[in-house]
Amino acid sequence: MKSKYIRPPVLILLTILLALSGCRGNQETKSGSNVVHITGAGSTFAAPLYNRWIEVYTKDHTDVGISYDAVGSGEGTKRFIAGTVDFGASDSAMTDEKMAEVSGGVQLIPATAGAIVLAYNIPDLNGKLKLSRKVYTDIFLGRIRSWDDPRIKKDNPKLNLPRLSIVTAVRSDSSGTTWAFTNHLSAISKEWHENGPGVGKEIDFPGNAMFGSGNGGVATKIKHSWGSIGYVEYGFAKRAGLAMALLENKAGNFVEPNESSPTETLANTASTMPANLRLFLPDPDGRTSYPIVTYSWLLLNKRYDDKNKETKLKEFISWGLTKGQNFGSELGYAPLPGQVADAAVKAVKDIH
Repeated sequence: MKSKYIRPPVLILLTILLALSGCRGNQETKSGSNVVHITGAGSTFAAPLYNRWIEVYTKDHTDVGISYDAVGSGEGTKRFIAGTVDFGASDSAMTDEKMAEVSGGVQLIPATAGAIVLAYNIPDLNGKLKLSRKVYTDIFLGRIRSWDDPRIKKDNPKLNLPRLSIVTAVRSDSSGTTWAFTNHLSAISKEWHENGPGVGKEIDFPGNAMFGSGNGGVATKIKHSWGSIGYVEYGFAKRAGLAMALLENKAGNFVEPNESSPTETLANTASTMPANLRLFLPDPDGRTSYPIVTYSWLLLNKRYDDKNKETKLKEFISWGLTKGQNFGSELGYAPLPGQVADAAVKAVKDIH
């Protein structure tokens, strides 16, 4: 006799449960579609702060998903102009010419500020290194090539500076940090300005140089290379445990970088912030001002076709300019001066 297969009740029950599970999964996906997804890209300088903002903000605002790609200011600006991200981020504010490439216009938003330090790796150094304006410019011009050079010894008579070749650690990618650093060198050195490699996001540094991608990449190069010195954002140098040079400022004083280094510079210049919120600080005044300080900007459209996304993005940025500033100090950034933050918040509100 031909046998007849009868489905056991347990299999029938399992089939029903799987079907119900599938229905529930579709419902969850549908509810997930209500989340507004916002994308940004750019500055590695300010990336730790932006990532902290995103982490904290999205915990309380579950209707928003925000991603940020720290690809460097140059690449972030390119993506913003191309419209492949909702916002860009750069330590070099966009020029009028670049802004004209974005249909509908661009609103620059200063989001934070910080110090660019000269971090170094000199083995067995018995103290803190001081570098005059002339000396650190000549190092990056490739004119001072050994740590026992008399020009370095002049300001560091008690340090046991070794006969060790100097290797500069610089950026391999298009970088707003590079722009701010070379803008400073051009401001303090006639030689750099007239005959040097110039000011830009991508620079062909003379001398013995090695390359790292992003602030983190440069910090790693310095950490693992004896004799090296490079320019990085203060927080990256601190987290990597790197020594940082005291730099001579415009007043002739050597200033040690720390969490509050940019504060005096920002306070002294806050009233000069123009209406377009684009202010550079290539050689700040002030007896105790740290000499290399930069704002870091968010790049926003003046209007967005997706009004729901526009609203959510404005809410997030406004939060960052107010409550989000509290996270800056612990990461090595300087909170925006009150009047600058107020002007930035107003500019965000005007986006529509």
